[in-house]
Amino acid sequence: MTPPTSAILTTPDGTHIAYRDHRPTGPPVATFLLLHGLAGHQGEWDALAARLSADGHRVVTYDARGHGASTRTPPTTTRAAHVQDAVTLIEELGLAPAALLGQSLGGHTTMLLAASHPHLVTSLILIEAGPAGPSPGLPARIATWLDSWPIPFTSLAEAEAFLGHEAWTRTLGRREDGWHPSFDRTTIIDSVAELATTAYWEEWSRITCPTLLVQGEHGTMRPDEPARMLTHRPATHLTRIPGAAHDVHLDQPARLHEAISTFLLDLNFD
Repeated sequence: MTPPTSAILTTPDGTHIAYRDHRPTGPPVATFLLLHGLAGHQGEWDALAARLSADGHRVVTYDARGHGASTRTPPTTTRAAHVQDAVTLIEELGLAPAALLGQSLGGHTTMLLAASHPHLVTSLILIEAGPAGPSPGLPARIATWLDSWPIPFTSLAEAEAFLGHEAWTRTLGRREDGWHPSFDRTTIIDSVAELATTAYWEEWSRITCPTLLVQGEHGTMRPDEPARMLTHRPATHLTRIPGAAHDVHLDQPARLHEAISTFLLDLNFD
């Protein structure tokens, strides 16, 4: 396993996307593209990416538009734009066909990509993500959550205590009065605008690739959503990770890696 390379890719609408490419020393067993959730960043995947890389996989992570080191205020934050960013990465980096792994909003992006570009995808792993909707109150809930942050944080320790994980502090920027988020509040809220008005069950039903749905034991998916997803696509694998909430990849990276490895083994035997 070689150290990851970091670079910037420019999408067709001029948005700069920061990514990291973890390449094995030999031919990859499989290729993964990992997508983080709302208000997150690609560094959240560090623990899982290291485990997947050690297994011989090529792993690419990136900061979604409006997040991390990517363009802070892109020209649009539509679902289609997020999907196109992932497609551009897959095509420009020669990742196809790739296993897509996404958490929360990133999982929603991978779901739409698998439905619209099946030739680019070998398998789909959704972490605390699904097609449920519409959710009219979602933008207001996200705004309330962002406004609850005690900005500025006086220290990174205070930020970690409030946000719940050290990984969430890595994109905070230090100013004279303390630590501030690097993202733009309006951009983050706009990123969920379509989820407020739209459900995506038709897209979910179109997906044909093998799929693993991962829930946290204390996650935030709608109670009936996983069962309904299996009704539409009975071959979907479902696993629940003990001791994990919505951020399964941060709460239980070892257990998540085990679930992914088991899923891949099952595919090899099918």
